[in-house]
Amino acid sequence: MVGNSAIRGFTRPQDSSTDQDQQSSGPGYIIGLILIASGFTFTGLAFMDPFLGRPPPLWRVNKETGFAEIVASPREEFYHDVPADEAEYWCSQLEPQSLEALFEGGEHSYSGWLDVPCWYIGTAEDKCLPLFIQRMQAGMARYMGASLECRELRASHSPFLSHPRDTARLILEAIEQFTGNPVGNLPSQDECHAIMPVPRVELLQPLTWYKFGVPLAFGNLLGRCVVLFNWARRSLGAMGHQKSD
Repeated sequence: MVGNSAIRGFTRPQDSSTDQDQQSSGPGYIIGLILIASGFTFTGLAFMDPFLGRPPPLWRVNKETGFAEIVASPREEFYHDVPADEAEYWCSQLEPQSLEALFEGGEHSYSGWLDVPCWYIGTAEDKCLPLFIQRMQAGMARYMGASLECRELRASHSPFLSHPRDTARLILEAIEQFTGNPVGNLPSQDECHAIMPVPRVELLQPLTWYKFGVPLAFGNLLGRCVVLFNWARRSLGAMGHQKSD
């Protein structure tokens, strides 16, 4: 959510009157966004707003402390494919999450993923964010206008720990696409065993209709609902301003 929102105002201006070479020689811009086992932030909504304020089974609200309490095993949810000693270390580094960051601050959120090309790296063995939901989110984002490239790893919620070489290769591939320039020293395909085939529907492979087509279709439906909700919210806001004037 922070990464999506933080790029606001830092992307390349869409000025058709400016020559592309002149734009390229100007100050740096954010040219792409890489999401790993993540979600898509909605402008004006807090993290928990799309979930109607209901926390997932992983954690519960503790109003006395003001923090979210993890009630499931972090080892199983986040690091189940990481070596035990490393997993224990990373579990020990987890800090309490403020409820304010989850339920408030919607006025600061921004759908930055609509401003730049995006790569989404999904995690097929994720116990925290199921792969079906990840694929559904991709369908939603594409319907809403995102330029989105999807890749998947056979990994838990933390592929940068369990499969750092594979994760690095996909990140570098994304950078190549964003910049249009080759990136040297890519980890070889032979060294990357967790990278899965590109998730897409193939006409002559009916299994892909279910694996990829169904969640993408649900995502498209969700995207329609979000677009309709945003339209209604803007319309009601405009009506309120007219009445106040």
